[in-house]
This record gives sequence, C-alpha cells and structure tokens, in this order.
Amino acid sequence: MAAAGAAEVAQALSRPLSCLRDPDCGRAARLRALEAIRAEVQERPLSGAVVQEIFGAQLVRPLTRCLAGDAAERCRELALQLLCHGLSHGDRPSEALPVLLPALAQRLCPPQGFEPSEELRLGLVQLLSLLLQRCGASVVPYLTDVIRILQATLLDHYAEVRRESCRCAVACSQAMPEHFHMQSESLIKPLMQTISHQHYRVRVDVIQATGAVIQYGNGKSVDDVLSHLAQRLFDEIPKVRHAVTTVVGEWLLHLRDRYSYFHKLIPLLLGSFTDEIPENTKLAWTYWEKIGLQWEKENEEDLKDKMDFSVSPSHYPKGVTRPGLGCRELVSRNLSKILPGLCHDITDWVESTRIKASQLLYTLLLHAEDHITQHMELLLRTLYQACLDEESDVVKNCVKAAELIGTFVSPKVSLRLITSAFAKTPKPSCIMVLTAVIRGSPKEILQPHLTDLGNTLSQAGVCQRSEEVFYMEQLLCCVQALIEVCQEDCKEISLELMKVLVTIMAVPCSQHLKEKVEETMSSLAEVQQLDSFLYLYKQHIIHLMEWVSVSCDCWTCYSPEILQLDVIATHSGPVIGEALNSFILILKTCLQPNKDPQMRLKLFTVLSQLLQKASETINSQGLFPSYLETVIKDILAPNLQWHAGRTAAAIRTTAVSCLWALIHCEMLSPKEILKVKDELMSQIIAAMDEDSKIARLMACRIVGVFLKVCGRQFGEDKFTETYTEVLKRLDDASCDVRLAAAHTLTNWFKCLKDSDGKSAMESHIEFLYQELLIHLDDPDQNIQTAVLEVLKEGSDLYPELLIREIEGVVHKHQTPAYCNQLLHHIQSAKESAL
Repeated sequence: MAAAGAAEVAQALSRPLSCLRDPDCGRAARLRALEAIRAEVQERPLSGAVVQEIFGAQLVRPLTRCLAGDAAERCRELALQLLCHGLSHGDRPSEALPVLLPALAQRLCPPQGFEPSEELRLGLVQLLSLLLQRCGASVVPYLTDVIRILQATLLDHYAEVRRESCRCAVACSQAMPEHFHMQSESLIKPLMQTISHQHYRVRVDVIQATGAVIQYGNGKSVDDVLSHLAQRLFDEIPKVRHAVTTVVGEWLLHLRDRYSYFHKLIPLLLGSFTDEIPENTKLAWTYWEKIGLQWEKENEEDLKDKMDFSVSPSHYPKGVTRPGLGCRELVSRNLSKILPGLCHDITDWVESTRIKASQLLYTLLLHAEDHITQHMELLLRTLYQACLDEESDVVKNCVKAAELIGTFVSPKVSLRLITSAFAKTPKPSCIMVLTAVIRGSPKEILQPHLTDLGNTLSQAGVCQRSEEVFYMEQLLCCVQALIEVCQEDCKEISLELMKVLVTIMAVPCSQHLKEKVEETMSSLAEVQQLDSFLYLYKQHIIHLMEWVSVSCDCWTCYSPEILQLDVIATHSGPVIGEALNSFILILKTCLQPNKDPQMRLKLFTVLSQLLQKASETINSQGLFPSYLETVIKDILAPNLQWHAGRTAAAIRTTAVSCLWALIHCEMLSPKEILKVKDELMSQIIAAMDEDSKIARLMACRIVGVFLKVCGRQFGEDKFTETYTEVLKRLDDASCDVRLAAAHTLTNWFKCLKDSDGKSAMESHIEFLYQELLIHLDDPDQNIQTAVLEVLKEGSDLYPELLIREIEGVVHKHQTPAYCNQLLHHIQSAKESAL
C-alpha cells in the first residue's frame, strides 16, 4: 500500500522535479513546479512512510538546491515550507542531514553567503531547530556546522532570528549533552554580545539559552557569564530578572561543578530576595530553600551534630524568618570568598550597584549569624564608609546590617573593635554603626559593657571632636539607642550620658536639636523613675560643674567648656542655685582682667541672663547674697576698669548690666550698697561716658540708686563729680538715657537738701539751674516733663536764685508754660512755708 502510494506520488512529481532540475527553467516555471509539489505532498493526506520515501528519495536534494541558490525569494520560501513539512512528517528525518546542514551553513554563515530576507533567515533557523528536535543525537557529526550557524544567527540584526537561535541553542544542548560540552564555549561570546539587546524578550531568551548551554556544556564558562548575569539583575523588566533567578537557581541545583561555583552563584540568587516584584522574590526563596535542603542531604554526615543539637538563638530580629540549616551553612562556608568583592561593590561609583550590594550584605549576615565574627574588621571598615553614602537606601541597608552585628556578635568583640576606631579620628559613620549595633543587641548582653560605652562616648575626643550637625545628630541617636535598649540599666552611666547631651546642646550649630536633647534627657530621667530632666541636673550638678571646671584656668573664647557651662547654668533652672560655690569659683577664675576678653564677654553674658531671673536660677536656694561681696569685688569691679578696644567696652557693658540686675532684683541691699559704693562709684560714673547706650543707661540708673541709698554721705567733691557727669547725659542721643539722667538728678537734689554741703554748692546749683532751664526745650515731651520735675525738686534749695534765672530766660523759651508752672510751684512752696 505504502509502496503503491509512493509510486503514484512519484509519478505525479516527475514533471515538476524535471523542471526544477533544468538549469534553463525560468522563475515562473520553477514557482509553478514548487506549487505543484506542494499540492501533491503537503495538501494530500500521506502517511509518514510515504512522505519519508518521497522526501528522502526525490525531494531533499532539489528542494535544498532551490533553498540554497534560487534567486527568487518566493521559490526559496516554498522550498523551505516543503522541507519543513517533509522533516516534520517523515519517519527518518536524519537521512536529510548530510544534504541540509551544509546548505543551511552556506545560507546562514557569512562570508560564503547570506540570506537577505529576514523572514527566510528566521525560517532557516526554525528548520535547524526542527532538525535538532527530530534528529537528536544523529546531529553529532554535524555539531561543528550547527555551532557555526548559531554563532552567526545569535548576532543577526532581526530580533526574532536571535530569539529562535536561542531556542535552537537550547535544543542543541539537550539533543547531544555528551558531545555538546566540547563546543559549548563557542556560543558564550555571541550570547553575551546579545544579552543586553534592546528587546527584553531577546534578553530573556538569551539568559535561558545561556543557562542551558552551561548546564549541558562546559561549566567553566560560568566565569565568563557571571558579570553579565549580575548586570541583568538590574534590568528594569521583571521578566528578565525572573529569568536570571531561574537560571542561577537551576545551576545551583543541577550544575555538575556547582560546588566550585557556590561562592559566585549564591550572591546572584540572594540578590533576588530584595526584588521589587513579589513573584521574583518568592521564586528566589523557593530555589534557595531547595538548594539548602539538597545540600543538607548531600552533607548529612558533616551536619549530623548541628542537625541533632541545634539550638535557636534567644535573640533574633523581629518579623524575620530564620533560614534553614543548609542555607546558613552554605553562606557561612562561602562568606570569606563573597565578602571582599561585595564590600568593594558597596563603595562602587554606580548608585544602583551600591544599593544592591548593601541589600545583599544584610541577607548574607542574616544567614552567617555568629560566623560574622571572623570578618568583623573588613565589615566595619566597609560600614564606616558606606554609612556616609549620599544615597539614603545604602545607609538604611548598612544600618540594618550593623544591627545584625549587635544581634549575632559578642559585644566583647564588636564594641572593642568599634570603640578602638574612636581612638583615631571618629567619623559620624562610626557613631552610626555603634548605634545600630546597640539597637541590635539584647539588653542583658549589653549591660556588662555599659560603663565602658558611657566613658567612651563622654570622652572629649569623641563628644567634642566635631561641631558638625550630622556628627551631633548621630551622637544623640547613640544616646537614645542606649536608653531605649538598656532602660533602667542606664542609671550607672547617667552622668556620662548627661555630659554627652550637654555637649550636644552646647554646640551652636545644633540648636535645632535642643528639643530632641530635652526629650532624650526626659527619657533618661523616666527610666530612672525621676519626674523630669531637672532632677537629672539635681542628681549630677556637682559632678557636671567639676567636669567643666577642670581646665577653667586655661580657657579661651574657643574652649567648648564655656558653652557647656552656659548650658548647665541656664538649662538646669533652679538647680544651679545648689552649685553656687563651684559656679562662682569658675567665674572668679575666668573673669580676671588678664584673661581672654572674648571669653570674659561670653561668661558675663551667661551671668547677666541668670541675674535677670535670679530667684528662678542662681538665687533659687536664697544662697546668692552670701557670694555678693565676691561677685562685686572680685568679678564686677575689675572688669569695670577702662581698657581700649571694642571687646573691652562690651565687657564693661555686660558688667554694668550685671550690677544693675543685682540692684534691680533687690539682691544688692542698701547695706551691701554702702559697703561697695566707694569701690564702684567712680567706675560707674565713668561708665556713663561709654559708647554703648545700654552701658550709659544702666550707669545712670545705678548712680541714681547709689544717690538714693547713700548720697547723704557724699562729700562736696563727690557731689560735684556726680552731677557734672549726669548733666552731660541730658545731651545724650538716646531719649532713655536723658530720661534716666533726669531721674538721677532728682535724687541728687534730694540728697543735697539734707546735706551739710548745701551752702558750699551754691555756685554749682546755680549752674545746674541754668543748664536744666535750657533742657526744658528738649524735643521730647517726656524729657521736658522730667526736667520740670527735677527743677521743682531743686527749687527748694535756692528758690530766689531759681526765680531770677527763670525770669532771665523765660522770654527765650519755646515752652514758657513750663517756666510759669515752675514759678507757680515756687510761689506755692513759699506760701506753704509761711
């Protein structure tokens, strides 16, 4: 039956085949012949045996000749279709290999020839793929031709040809694995040249083909493709990353030499754990679990003790599932080979590489657990550098990795290594890593090391090393971490933490942190069951004052201790009143005239602020009056002496302000004023001629108070000196100073009324009447009124003399009404006296 059918078809094909064999046959005739062959072979229901007999005996050679050399594209296309049909339906397709494969190589491999039609090139590669699928190991003798074809077609300009070539490479590797490995390396270069193709589907096919070529070929090619596959993990298309994960997972499970490549392949698979697509992440975890279980089974003898006596760690990151034993062991045993390269990538210039590497570092450390210890020096060096990265994701991942160091590494090791770095030049990143390690550590393990930690952080070389805001922020975070983790155990380093917090608050550029520092102080107080941070100051005020005063004799304006003293004195509120002995001693030492002027100015500013609210600060315990003599004689008086320079003038101004604050808040009683008047009066009078308006104003007010309290004890010279300088202030540019001078002159007149020197001062009083009458024309009405009151007060001394002066100038005055009021006042006073 089959023979009869084949004979019938052969007879029908004799004429078209004759036409194809005729070299003079035209294009149209060849096309008609091919159409006739298709009608007989392809459109009729023939059995596989018939197709094979017709195809093998009569059609292969003429169709192949047409495919390889016909100038008409349509003819080549029909020939290709017929060949594909014959190979698909024939029983023994391998018989066509000696004819077809050389023709395919000729048509697809330059320079011998090149098929110009993209669609036909695709068809030719599909024909090759069909041959590999149908013929299997029979293709072995022609493996060289197949590889040569694929080397060319993998670099074809047409994307679909490249995709089909990748599928063909997979089919080739699976068809003859025993022989394929000898030539598989030849395909690696064209595959890697195509792996970054602009079409993502091509990239996916190339990755899959690479997986098969190496799986069934030479495993040594892994080294040639690793960097390319690693780059595809950054591909923006999820399917490409999915393909990489699948290929690497398969290699780790089935590659013959996989044990030699664990340290190179594990990072690629674990890198997919942080893929933004959940499906890719799940795939990576699934493969990883299988790999771990397979490795456990293969190394059961080595792991027997660990499997039988394994104990879960008591402290483990919350919300994290612990990897299986096989997975952990795989990472631990390969970590020494993985870490150096990974640490290099974390500092790479490409941002995406740094992010991926930092994510992988966390995953590796989570698996390595206590095996991290032997790699601490390399890890810490890397983390110190990476935590300064400008990319926040890198810093975030590295901080998480550092927390794992706290979880798995003994503080005896980790803290010793970290704090030893502080002995050099501590960077903000060192503090950041220490903070993360503290956060990752269990409370009970950290407790024995608290004292050392507190002493290290409070060292001047650490907490005062830099005034950078970022450094201070990290230092504050470190203190917060200690309080959060250790809770009530922080009581033993409470003083050291207070020193650090005071230092942070004292840095001028970190004022925005003040609120956070106060919150941290409140937290420290809370864990010690104290009501507020003021009780912390109360608990440590003496030690804090001793701490800042150690080198006070050598302070300059740049000494950080000045700012620390400022914080302690002003931020502790009423508590500073309990440490007056230390505080006044520091002021006495540092406010001597031979000390740095800028430093003295800063300290006087602090003292002035405290005196403005004395009852709530330095006099909260009512003890400040007992130090008044020291404050005035040893601190204020020496600094009221005149010295050239703006800074010296500013110091005198603040000293005068402090003296006025003492008087204004009534801490300097009349009795105390009597004690110090002789020492201070001349200097205060001189201060009325300062350039500073505040100094002149305060000096006028102080002189007024001195006159009120002890002016009756003044001699003629002191009265004269006083009124002369005060009178000058009536010409002051400042209305406030003129007004204060007028009030002071009122007190001057009051003192003179009861003084024995009244008669001796007549000429001075006359001069004073004359000057005051001039100042009745002051442009400020308040000054006019004040001067009028001065004259009314002074009119009781020599009324007739004043009347004569008034009458002599009344016609010159712009405001004669004041003169009339004054005359009326004098007249009324006379009548009252009668």
